[in-house]
Amino acid sequence: MDIVRHRHDTTSTVGGIFCGMGAGAVWGLVFLAPELARAFSPLQLTIGRYLSYGAVSAVLILPRWRALAHSVTRREWIALGWLALAGNTLYYILLSSAVQLGGIAMTSLVIGFLPVAVTIIGSRDQGAVPLPRLAPSLLLCAAGALCIGWQALTPSAGGFQRQQIAGLLCAIGALASWTSYAVGNSRWLARLDHISAHDWSLLIGIVTGAQALLLIPIAAVIGVEQHDKLAWMQFAEVSLGVALLASIAGNALWNRMSRLLPLTLIGQMILFETLFALLYGFAWEQRLPRPLETTSFACVILSVAACISAHRKPALLAAA
Repeated sequence: MDIVRHRHDTTSTVGGIFCGMGAGAVWGLVFLAPELARAFSPLQLTIGRYLSYGAVSAVLILPRWRALAHSVTRREWIALGWLALAGNTLYYILLSSAVQLGGIAMTSLVIGFLPVAVTIIGSRDQGAVPLPRLAPSLLLCAAGALCIGWQALTPSAGGFQRQQIAGLLCAIGALASWTSYAVGNSRWLARLDHISAHDWSLLIGIVTGAQALLLIPIAAVIGVEQHDKLAWMQFAEVSLGVALLASIAGNALWNRMSRLLPLTLIGQMILFETLFALLYGFAWEQRLPRPLETTSFACVILSVAACISAHRKPALLAAA
């Protein structure tokens, strides 16, 4: 019985890791969206992405809507509201603002600590792998995050300006926002038996789309620049593409992974988003990674491998 259970746990872990890699691969494409539609502001990109996400989610969930709506309680709708805000709307606005104010290097340095934050919180769950066993993985994760931003941060070592401080605060806000989403979403999925991970993702999409509608008046007050028809068509294509790949497919893979892996291992899977985003960035800029960037890749891979090893040891001992 112990051997069968161990095999089942191993299969679930491997399947969850592949789901996490897939989610990171499509989420990394989000960082290309501002480059593909440079004429539009982060707020406009947020609205376009999440309106498309909400519309596609509504179409996909329509056949099951009547039965599903009766099974979702008021408490769950409230949870969907703050998960949509923390994991999508607020996070993307803060992330875009951090990049514009403080630069990509500083933002990636701060966001690169997402796995550390999620893993530390997850280590407090009952039955979780002890934090000392996760220490090598966390140290490698932190080293990788430092390598990602160190080279570009060096010229700014003379001191922070107000704009850089504002960007740093936005990046920290984005870190806190997505950390709360990752932890909260994982715990909600663990207690939901009557809603599939895919339907939960689509419900978050519908709520996120409703929040994007509320952002339209704000964008109108700020002012909308004039764009030609070709620019608007490109904006629509980018918004729909990001919605289908990153929001629909990526979130579905992430939710599936969240039901297969413990929270301490889920945190490490976020590293794949940073890894793939950097790979796409190198392809877009048509260059090879620099020495520090290569070192960060190695740290990311070793960090995930160390975390997987830490989770396998207790299972192997239990089987023995």
